[in-house]
Amino acid sequence: MDATTPGPLAPEVLDREDLRAALIEHDFAAVFALVKKWSGLSQNRIAAACRLAPGKVSTIISGSQRVTSFDVMCRIADGLRVPGHLLGLAPRPWERQQQTHQPLPALPSARSDPDEIPWRSDATVDLAADLTRSDLVMDRRAVTRALAGTAVTGAALLDSLEGWLLPAARPPAPVRRGRLGMREIDELEITAKAFRQWDHKYGGGLRRKAVLGQLSEIASALDEYQAPTVETRLYRIMAHLAGTAATMAWDSGLHQRAQEYYRLALRAAHAGDDPVFGANVLAGMARQMLYRDRPDDALQLINLAQEGARDVIGPRVRAMLHTREAWAYAAQGRTAGFQRATARAAEALATAGPNEEEPYWIAYFDDAELAGVTGGRLLDLARQDPHRHAERAAAEIRSALSSRGAEAGRSHALDRIGLAECRFLVGDVTGGAEETHRAVDAARLTQSGRVRSQLGELYPYTVGHSTSRTVREARDSIRDLLSS
Repeated sequence: MDATTPGPLAPEVLDREDLRAALIEHDFAAVFALVKKWSGLSQNRIAAACRLAPGKVSTIISGSQRVTSFDVMCRIADGLRVPGHLLGLAPRPWERQQQTHQPLPALPSARSDPDEIPWRSDATVDLAADLTRSDLVMDRRAVTRALAGTAVTGAALLDSLEGWLLPAARPPAPVRRGRLGMREIDELEITAKAFRQWDHKYGGGLRRKAVLGQLSEIASALDEYQAPTVETRLYRIMAHLAGTAATMAWDSGLHQRAQEYYRLALRAAHAGDDPVFGANVLAGMARQMLYRDRPDDALQLINLAQEGARDVIGPRVRAMLHTREAWAYAAQGRTAGFQRATARAAEALATAGPNEEEPYWIAYFDDAELAGVTGGRLLDLARQDPHRHAERAAAEIRSALSSRGAEAGRSHALDRIGLAECRFLVGDVTGGAEETHRAVDAARLTQSGRVRSQLGELYPYTVGHSTSRTVREARDSIRDLLSS
């Protein structure tokens, strides 16, 4: 077996946070044990893939021998097809042979091209029907393939969103007459709102198929002729449901699928003449790019949101967009830009009075949310310069925690994880371990994949302190949760 031969690990195994933490730590005893447990590979097959003697694999798993050879580490990376960055290596030869970006998969024969510009609302309906149909019948193997899907970035993504800034094209009128009235529309809006609030609090994908089923029903209703006021509200409901489906897919590790639902949500907001929610969708897409280490794309998405909704957004939405802008600057290492955008966010939020008429979905963005987001971005900067930014990051996160408790669900857990990392960064290992226990307790209360991913990033801080029982217990608590 050479460096270009595909390895045996399935994507869902390689995406496990406990395996990734073990790889980053170079804990190959844990790596091989987790590979055996979750991929079903025997020691002999692991040995053959990595060009090692079966006995050597056995001694590594038992802990009686450590992997210290660079050559052996490279053979493990190539044999199990582990990306080089997870082991601190340069990209492996087989990584360079893969396409950097995968195009969005072709959808089954929609009646009109979903990427044509200007956008047509009937193409949006077709896109919704096709996405939900394929997702509702997705089996385990299809989920595995979807987990391996890569979000589109760069010009391929940004060019596909240009229709957001142009008036919609007039589609042909549907033939069948629909019979939905305002009472049914009110009920659908209540359902969409409930799904969104549940996802914002708990995260995860436990109700994802319920959201997709409702989205499919909306697409069916829009495939019929409805009264203009009913049609507009249906498109807005579709936008909200698609946005929720996007965040649920993301929390489930389905990054490419999440992006497809974000695109659907943006098109539906455009068809429903709701540029404010469209700006929110673009902010969600920007956040996804930031988690994928694409700050340049994120900044362009935020600029697109601001350009398309500048005259209609209220102060809370404007503040939220500025925080995403600040996040992109922080990821680029542009401290001055981060500070400027954060100050603008605070200024905008200060003008949001109690009687301000803004959509229900932005009500969460208050002083606590601003503090939490600011603390998180300062934490990004603190990873490069702990002395300058870590204490301020901790102060902002504590401010958020004092204003929103465990009922905030996903946000509360992320705050706890961020505060633990701040303690580790300033060298307070004991304090970091204590905060880690609190973070793990908070993480147990949510199904969010993002929370688990962030928790996994705490793991390396707990390594190398085997004499400290507090740190050892913190490390074990992370591993136990990520292995469950």
